[in-house]
Amino acid sequence: MAPLRFCANISWLFTELPDFSQRIYAAAAAGFQAVEAAWLYDCDLQELQRAREATGVEVVLINTPQGDAKAGDLGLGAVPGREAEFRQGLDLSLKYARALGCKRIHLMAGRVPVGLQRTAVAKEMEGVFVQNLSYAADVLSKEGITGLIEPINTRITDPRYFLDSPHQAAAILEKVGKANIKLQMDVFHWQIMDGNLTQNIEKYFHIIGHTQIAQVPGRNEPDSAGELNYSYLFNTLENHGYQGYIGCEYKPQRSTEEGLGWLKDYRTHSK
Repeated sequence: MAPLRFCANISWLFTELPDFSQRIYAAAAAGFQAVEAAWLYDCDLQELQRAREATGVEVVLINTPQGDAKAGDLGLGAVPGREAEFRQGLDLSLKYARALGCKRIHLMAGRVPVGLQRTAVAKEMEGVFVQNLSYAADVLSKEGITGLIEPINTRITDPRYFLDSPHQAAAILEKVGKANIKLQMDVFHWQIMDGNLTQNIEKYFHIIGHTQIAQVPGRNEPDSAGELNYSYLFNTLENHGYQGYIGCEYKPQRSTEEGLGWLKDYRTHSK
């Protein structure tokens, strides 16, 4: 079995450094061969390119823009009436992805509009999401890029996020029916919403295009105290032949470097 590959989410790790390009250097120095990030759009693209080229680190994932963060947006993929803005955001994320050689874009669904009940708008939002994902699939296929959709838990992290379970995501992917739109499995969110991780990984493995990890409930290092046995989960992914990167999207309890013992242990034992 090939050992799993991990990438540093530099929106969460190495935040001791204010600049994303500095975090790329820090990730490389810590032994990461790849990074991912949520939103890089306030960063100088040339600086990011220089850091990527100087370190040889691969950029494996970025998100589409939030929209109007001050107004409470968290992506626009499923938000009715915002289709034109979604396409503009996709164009911007494509610009960054091209420049950074990034082959995965998380197409963020967005939140249920304030004042509306989820049940009242679920059908309309799903229809908008399917249309936007179909559009994105065609655009991304020309670039050799995979689009991803990620369920985010509505119990702890974001009560109004539209896409909140792997089952909902799988049903939407089936309606979209495009090979380059896949499921992003964030184990933290899956555990909170549904548990049953072994069977859900088995059931949806064929559509998983990227994975992220953090301990539950604190969203800290995988080896911190919590509900999840990551040695078992890593072994499960190895046994399934998982080939993609695993994003370290967690909140370090101390400095990022001090919290990387779990990764050193994994690398030692997987040799």
